[in-house]
Amino acid sequence: MTELTTVTKEKLIADLKTVLGDADELLRLTANQAGEKIGEVRARVQDNIAAARIKLAEIEDAVIDRTKAMARSTDDFVHENPWKSVGVAAGIAFLLGLVIGRR
Repeated sequence: MTELTTVTKEKLIADLKTVLGDADELLRLTANQAGEKIGEVRARVQDNIAAARIKLAEIEDAVIDRTKAMARSTDDFVHENPWKSVGVAAGIAFLLGLVIGRR
């Protein structure tokens, strides 16, 4: 998983939390509305919000676990191959320097 993918997933999680919070607020604001249909809709929305919160927590845990696994893998590689790591980092720094220097 790339860093961009991780950032995108984290942004999606944050956006979903915002949507769920807004839905909760909407339910609170419409709590005094009467009617059988409105009551049914409110119940379904509350059930869907609860299910979405559970799924969101599972996704968030999965993202955290994958990120930790990637960090451990990177750390292990660097400890096993310190000179390769230094060479790769130097090469990347050199290329970035060239790109920035041309601007």
